[in-house]
Amino acid sequence: MLERINQPEDIKQLSVDELLVLAEDIRRFMIEKLSATGGHLSSNLGVVELTLVLHYLYNSPKDKFIFDVGHQSYVHKILTGRKHMFDTLRKYKGMCGFIKKSESEHDVWEAGHSSTSLSAAMGMAMARDFKGESNKVIALIGDGSLTGGMALEALNHIGHEKRKLTVVLNDNEMSIAPNVGALHNYLSKIRSDKHYKKVKEEVEHLLKKIPAIGGTLAKTAERVKDSMKYLLVSGMLFEEFGLTYFGPVDGHNIPLLLDTFRQADNVEGPVLIHVVTTKGKGYTPAEADSFAWHGASPYKIESGQMVKSSGLPQYTDIFGNTLIELAKRDSRIVAVTPAMPGGSGLLTFAKEFPGRMIDVGIAEQHAATLCGALAGEGMKPVFAVYSTFLQRAYDQVVHDICRQNLNVAFAIDRAGFVGADGETHQGVYDIAFLRSLPNIVVMMPKDENEMRNMMKTALEYNNGPIAVRYPRIAVRGVEPEKEMRSIPIGSWETVREGESVALLAIGPMVELAEQAADVLSMQGVKAEVINARFVKPLDAEMLKRLAKQNTSLVVIEEGAVLGGLGSAILEFYAMNEIDGMQIRIMGVPDYFVEHGSVKEQRAEVGLTVESIAAQAMSLMPRKRQRA
Repeated sequence: MLERINQPEDIKQLSVDELLVLAEDIRRFMIEKLSATGGHLSSNLGVVELTLVLHYLYNSPKDKFIFDVGHQSYVHKILTGRKHMFDTLRKYKGMCGFIKKSESEHDVWEAGHSSTSLSAAMGMAMARDFKGESNKVIALIGDGSLTGGMALEALNHIGHEKRKLTVVLNDNEMSIAPNVGALHNYLSKIRSDKHYKKVKEEVEHLLKKIPAIGGTLAKTAERVKDSMKYLLVSGMLFEEFGLTYFGPVDGHNIPLLLDTFRQADNVEGPVLIHVVTTKGKGYTPAEADSFAWHGASPYKIESGQMVKSSGLPQYTDIFGNTLIELAKRDSRIVAVTPAMPGGSGLLTFAKEFPGRMIDVGIAEQHAATLCGALAGEGMKPVFAVYSTFLQRAYDQVVHDICRQNLNVAFAIDRAGFVGADGETHQGVYDIAFLRSLPNIVVMMPKDENEMRNMMKTALEYNNGPIAVRYPRIAVRGVEPEKEMRSIPIGSWETVREGESVALLAIGPMVELAEQAADVLSMQGVKAEVINARFVKPLDAEMLKRLAKQNTSLVVIEEGAVLGGLGSAILEFYAMNEIDGMQIRIMGVPDYFVEHGSVKEQRAEVGLTVESIAAQAMSLMPRKRQRA
């Protein structure tokens, strides 16, 4: 049946039985296609029926579907003319794994971070009303995303304004990791109590029969109704926010979903439909372990075995194991994560130190300030967070941590290019937004040994906040050092001696610089290679030494050129009135780099061995170039 579906109009004439068949076709299609490309499988398997019902009842793109995060939009993409693109999912120049306006008119709001859909929906509903239009606005948000403070701010505004819009709460008990917090527990209570719906119906029927004779009796009846609602009617939290609540509804029951949405359409003002779904629905391995299958690599359909590209551990693994080692020596060390214990390499730490592992849910702002307060009271908090998600806590980093000079250690994962997740997740801006802040130290390792040494340095540092940023790639596989050692703050490392030109690199770019130096050597140029491992503070003595020797510099960083390491070096020479330096800066230009492999993303912006060597040669004297 899926072969007949090319646009949303194609499903509107189907019977309910045909929709059920189509749902299974879509599941088989996604399981087959993602086995080759990888992608967000479990979340999309969970919303097949829900997405079908939305496109069956409403008219996209006139009616607006706003997907929170967007990694559960594959079914939407299938139904809006993009099923032929799934062989290119998350590949370079192929179909994006998130909502993408340039792909389709049906994609009306882009997001790769959680908890934004309700604010966007409110903005679209207000714009519709200002323009005198009548389209529907429907926001889909998961129970994990609903714990984000931005979502609660939006709920508060939605309830206040009373504009017509629909919030669909997709409740699958998971974000990426199992959800935590009071709101999650509240939803669990509603979800699990089989008597709620029956009691709700009976109580509402009974209350309608209470006669309101005389003012006093009428007021008494209203008070009784209010009291009984709090005790017996589900969804009161949302009702108090000002939304009419429907649910919980089985998110895989198409007839029930159709009936519920039709009822909700008859309500004036905002409504919330609480839909309970199963993450990974229809594929046994994904149902059994929705965390592992949230963002899956290519896999074998029959066994569910994922295809791994490298036997080497990732920097994330080194971080998690090193933190355990350090925590055994210092009971003040605690780990804090915003709903990413698995992705941040903290699952083993949580087993080893369950009382010192703090998962605050999708709440980066809260996590940052929490870490500041922990540090203020003498603890050693380690805020484990992806670079892209740290952006969400910027005010707290500035105001609550750096301004008070608190000893918070930031473990910034996914620094640099992230590959298939693309532009919403690229970790290329944290250098620029952190290095401008007073008091903070920022560093990045060139290999796994230096990663361990930087962790030790960070947790021994007592003069304020300090950040270790590291990439989402496998480690280099160097010979392990027996003991960790502290690194002097602000010290760079000469990896290879040279003359005339120096390659100043940070993180994984150091390896590329070494390879470029080999290429230059074959052309008769002996290039110095410097591991500029501290972005802040810079190694002032080494920079002065390079200037004194009249050495030309190529600065190589997998981060934004504007405000990055190269900018910091230029500022240093300008502020110290050192003229005449020849400097080339290689990094990420001033645009958002889209999805693909890390290798392809680096090649797009010129971060390759060949490009580095060419930049170095361009700085050599003319006679050297002719030779």
